[in-house]
Amino acid sequence: MEGSSVTQVVLPLALFLIMLGVGMSLKIADFQFLLRQPKAVLIGVMAQLFVLPLLGSLIVMVFSLPAPLAVGIMVLTFAPGGATSNMITYLCRGDTALSVCLTGITGLITPFIMPFMTLLAISVLMGEKQAMAFPVGVTVIKLLVISVLPAILGILINRKWPDFCMRIQKAIRIVAATFLMLVVFAIVKSNWERLPDLVLLTGPAVICLVTMAMLAGYGIARKAGLSGEQGLTLSIEVGIQNAAIALLITGGILQNPEMSASALIYGVLMNIPAFALIAYRNWPQKSSEGSLA
Repeated sequence: MEGSSVTQVVLPLALFLIMLGVGMSLKIADFQFLLRQPKAVLIGVMAQLFVLPLLGSLIVMVFSLPAPLAVGIMVLTFAPGGATSNMITYLCRGDTALSVCLTGITGLITPFIMPFMTLLAISVLMGEKQAMAFPVGVTVIKLLVISVLPAILGILINRKWPDFCMRIQKAIRIVAATFLMLVVFAIVKSNWERLPDLVLLTGPAVICLVTMAMLAGYGIARKAGLSGEQGLTLSIEVGIQNAAIALLITGGILQNPEMSASALIYGVLMNIPAFALIAYRNWPQKSSEGSLA
């Protein structure tokens, strides 16, 4: 199967299955966190949707990235974390309920604002002519069908058949992961000759972005008076982005392998600070201390 077919067919199917699995893991009660602690949720949403893109803008300017790579980085900042951030929050012993609530809320908001923010990024970094070729309306519809619809469907299935959801989630994750690996293979193949140069160009910017975003998320939460666990959760939610959604925009819709390379490199390198945080939070001495200060 050609690379374009993989990004336009296999990737959307993988994302649909991922979001279906996310929905199957959610309950209506998970969103009650918004009513119990609206301050934490509001701060988390604002940090993800506004603070992170500002950090991304700073990073692409400081590192003087080529326009396609810069757009790829910016698209990543418009794609708030999904199931991966929930898993990392759980492994770090953060506030999992807050993480799940943020995933659900930003997942509903993102399809409506991400296309317009992507259009703005293309216009600023690549010019009005390139921006005119970006189909905003089609992108909104695709994101709704691929992310919001399966998540809502999963929630409804979980409400009706919770035992079935528990049994089938593992199979869904395996199939979705297999499809994503096909996408990754296709993108690597498209950029094979330039991949070392792209890693050298984008890698430092990606590591810097993830690190700054995690520190910003934690700092904002603590300044706002949130607990240590909530600060840790916002650190992860702001720092760990949904590379699969970014790949859909850059590869499936824009069909730009260089932009997709940014998302791909990010999807690999973001694990470095994430694993470091998991190791730190589960270090024997840290584990025995309990919660954060």
